[in-house]
Amino acid sequence: MIIDTTYLLPLAKINVRYDLLKAIALGKLKIDLGFEDLKVSLISLFELQAKAWKIGVPPDYVLKAVNAVIRNFEVVPFYHSKVVNVTYELRDLLEDFIDCIIIATAVAFKEDLITEDRDILSLRKLMTERYNVSVLRYNDVALPCQ
Repeated sequence: MIIDTTYLLPLAKINVRYDLLKAIALGKLKIDLGFEDLKVSLISLFELQAKAWKIGVPPDYVLKAVNAVIRNFEVVPFYHSKVVNVTYELRDLLEDFIDCIIIATAVAFKEDLITEDRDILSLRKLMTERYNVSVLRYNDVALPCQ
């Protein structure tokens, strides 16, 4: 499963509403999903750094987060030919280039995608019909927080 950048932000001590990695660690899931099942687009490491920089997160937090991702997840290059080709197919559907790359990564490697991004979620039906890829959100896979 490809995870969107949002779920990586807590690794850099950035608070998010839905902490997927914590839910996995605590076994609070509706589906069978472990850390070994997660893949991250390389572009998400750039996006994580950009978001952290924008809100003033100290660089040591960012470095620890990036290193944790590299050590623990499969990082998929955004320059892979399949990803580039699908990114171009999606250009008329989404304005955000980084989101296109993340979706294209899921499509290119036939992986489901988990995100909280409204624009990506609006393409759920299309992604299933055209590419046979499910677009999920936290509430689809995790139990409610108590």
